[in-house]
This record gives sequence, structure tokens and C-alpha cells, in this order.
Amino acid sequence: MPDRRREPANAPLPSPFPEGWYFVASRQSLDKAKLIKKTWMGEDIVAWRDENGSVCVSEAYCPHLGADLGPDAGGCVRGGRLVCPFHGFEYDTGGQCMATPFDPPPKAARLRVFETRDIAGLIFAWWGIGGRPPQWHLPEETPDQAGWSNLHSWASRFPGHPQETTENSVDLAHLRHIHGYDSVSRVEPLEVDGHFLRSRFDFATTRRIAKVGRLRLSISANALIYGLGYSFVEVRERTIGLDMRLWILATPVDGTHIDLTVVSQTGPIRNPNRRVAGLAFLPLRMRAPIVNKFMAYFEKRDVLQDVPIWSRKRYRSRPRLSRSDGEIMKYRTYCAQFYPDLLAVVEDFKKVADQPAVND
Repeated sequence: MPDRRREPANAPLPSPFPEGWYFVASRQSLDKAKLIKKTWMGEDIVAWRDENGSVCVSEAYCPHLGADLGPDAGGCVRGGRLVCPFHGFEYDTGGQCMATPFDPPPKAARLRVFETRDIAGLIFAWWGIGGRPPQWHLPEETPDQAGWSNLHSWASRFPGHPQETTENSVDLAHLRHIHGYDSVSRVEPLEVDGHFLRSRFDFATTRRIAKVGRLRLSISANALIYGLGYSFVEVRERTIGLDMRLWILATPVDGTHIDLTVVSQTGPIRNPNRRVAGLAFLPLRMRAPIVNKFMAYFEKRDVLQDVPIWSRKRYRSRPRLSRSDGEIMKYRTYCAQFYPDLLAVVEDFKKVADQPAVND
């Protein structure tokens, strides 16, 4: 009788909330709303800023008697402090109660706050498993804004997981099959350094553009990934001659859904290619915003092609890979560090990564 190896069980992803930095809101939306409440990483949080511009992201319930601090419940920001609608306790952006209407503020009245980081007007907060502090940080330098367009953003909520969406950065085969790109090639091997991963690749596509006809685009992408909630992609398009930035921000909501926020920005276009010479008649300051809207349209189309797959797929811990699948298991080994309660999965991932690329 032939020897049949026992097939190991398919394991689910370790947690819907991997440790890391996750998007909360844009500074622009925070300035407009003054106070934002949302469900983030399975918790209700509020975000606001004081008169000096410091941002606070904290739990959404007052430590005094548990009142909801959100704007729909009557919470507000006054004089740069968050004011509880129940008894008027006032909290600063450090989370400390600074005043009450009737008595000295109790020292024990303190909000649980999350460490924040502002990159180009995008606000991120650290979510540590078990409440532990940041184990690593997002890039220290904010990208130069001189000559670049304003940020253009949109978001979609669907059932999913940030590990699955971020996996697209190494899954080059799907670029051909789903999005119809061609000449897809990896520029250099996948780079992993602790919490940082870089994936560089080239591809080409043909787009139909009004009054221009079909335009062949040749693109180089440099994906810089810091954990599973922050993907920053530097894009160079050689046909038109433009630079773009993309932030792909996957944020778990409630353990089932994620918010995927896509932010784009286009750099100054000083010498447009002759096939899009119409841009040369526009003032320099108008070129980047116009092209950014055009490119954002195609980026949104691509992401929305992926959403039905992300929202319905079932995670395979031991996928049956082909040679074209490249470095998916190396990526998954990288991901294991973001589940510190379950670091034993690292060894399991390594064993699978060492298997041949083609499964018989």
C-alpha cells in the first residue's frame, strides 16, 4: 500500500490585529471635524488636536464614569482639551485630566492614549499587543512636498486582513492576470531588514487617454513597507516623465473588516513627453494636480479589481505554489514578527519557505 503523508491542517492567520502602526485620519479631516470617533483595531477611539497642533488618539470612554467621549454623544474639544459630556472633565493631548467644573482634577483620571506619528498630514497610531510600547518606528523623514500636488485619497471597507492586502506587493503574478500589466519583472531581490521590507519591480501597461489615444506607460515601483499597516510606493513613469507617491494603508476595524485607504500624490512635471505635450501649455503648478487625478483614477480601478478577491478569499497557510509565485513565503516569514504572542509560527513559516517552489 503506498505511503501517504498526512496533510497538515490549514491554519488561519494568527490574529486580525497584527502589531504595528495604523492609519487613523488625515490632519485635514481632523481639522475640519475637530473631534473624530471611530472603531480602530477592535477598539473605540477618539482623535483630536490641541491649539499647538499636537494630536491625541485615545480610548473613547471617560475614565471617570465611562461616558462616551465621541461627538455624537456630546463630546467636544474646547481650548485644545477634550471635554466629557457627562461631568465636564477636561483632558489634554497627553490624556491627563486637567480640570473639572467643581473640584480639583483627580490625578487618577487619565485616558489611555496611543503614540502617534504624522507623515505628510497622515496620522498614524501604534497598536501594541498587550499594550506594549512601539517596538519600531515609521520613517523619520517626511517626504518633500515642494512642487508636489495635494494628497488625493479614497477608502473602501470590506472583509479582509492587512497581511493579505500587503501581500500584493510581492505577488507579481497577479499584476499580469488581474490588472493586465505586461513586462512585469523584479528589479532586485526582496529586501527584508527587521520590520522593513522593500519590493522593487517594473511593469508596463497601455491606457486610453482622451484626445491622445492610447498611451504606453512604462513604470518602476519601489514599495517600502513598514509593518502591515503602512506601505509607501515610489512610482516613476518614464513615458510621460512623472513621479508619484502612493500610500496603501490597511487598517483593521472590528476583527472582520478593514479600511483600505489609498493616498496619491504627483510630483512636478517640468518637461512632459511630446505625446502629452498639451501639459506644457499649462502652468507648472497645475500639471501635477491634473495628472494626479488622472493617475488616481487608474489606481482606484486596480484596487477595486482586487477587493472582491480579498473580501472572499480564504487564507492558505500552506499554499501550493508555482515558480511564478516568487517570494510569497519569504514575505510571510517577515509577517510573523507582527504576532508576538504567536512567534512560534515563524519556525513553521521557515520550514514551508524552505520547501521547493513547485509542489508535486
